[in-house]
Amino acid sequence: MTIQRAVGAIWKNRATMEGAGVRLHRVFGNEQVPRLDPFLMLDDFGSDNPADYVAGFPWHPHRGIETVTYLERGTVEHGDSIGNTGAIGPGDVQWMTAGSGIIHQEMPQAPADRILRGFQLWVNLPAASKMCDPRYRGIEAAGIPSVTLSAGVTAKVIAGEAAGVKGPVKDLMVDVSYLDVRAAPKAACNHAVAANHRCLAYIVDGEGTFAGTRVGEGHVVLFEGSGAVPVAASPRGCRYLLFSGQPLGEPVAWYGPIVMNTEEELETAFREYRDGTFVKVGAARFGKARAGINPAPTT
Repeated sequence: MTIQRAVGAIWKNRATMEGAGVRLHRVFGNEQVPRLDPFLMLDDFGSDNPADYVAGFPWHPHRGIETVTYLERGTVEHGDSIGNTGAIGPGDVQWMTAGSGIIHQEMPQAPADRILRGFQLWVNLPAASKMCDPRYRGIEAAGIPSVTLSAGVTAKVIAGEAAGVKGPVKDLMVDVSYLDVRAAPKAACNHAVAANHRCLAYIVDGEGTFAGTRVGEGHVVLFEGSGAVPVAASPRGCRYLLFSGQPLGEPVAWYGPIVMNTEEELETAFREYRDGTFVKVGAARFGKARAGINPAPTT
């Protein structure tokens, strides 16, 4: 008999504003720390009104985390202090390791149909890696494999492994899995999850029964136990993002865009940002002109 996980908690996303005035929905954040370890935050952003998103996320710092931006519709232009510039489009993923410090910007563009939609996940870095060199990986939609999990259930494998297929994001500092799952009406699946992984699902569209509990769009399900995750789609079908990861079990000191282990490390990070010494890699390329921007809690 297959051991299955149970539902530990369910909650709904909440509307908030971030960046320079971007309206989005916070799925989870610092209120849930450390319950979702190693995950810190998930934002569901998008609208059919460009006024809700074009202000974007101007230059701001990060240290001690990885930010994962997965775009469904529209375009987001970006640039950072280690020299990366460009745009991510529909289906693309931007996996950025802030490490010792990176300053970047993410600026959504209004497409012809005015619709933008995407998700940004924050993954905590272990203490031993918080001051690693920053790095950036851009994965185009064509490079993300899609697999069949069961009859009527498919998944895009962004990170981790599903149905024997590994995602394109490798050499991760934290063992995590990130799947975008689509289940046809009344289709069912048992997701195998590593026994030591924390596991949660965010329902993007439709409705389904997750470990025996009916859950609808905009809700997140945190599972407990160490078995598989049973899911059955409703007659409407269901799309959900499934995350799992090895908990770090370390203290979290978090303010705005910086996540460290102690308050002293936070103070150091913000002092260095004010002093223009925050960026350890690429500082000469980026220049000191932008290093004096006052940091604010932002994605």
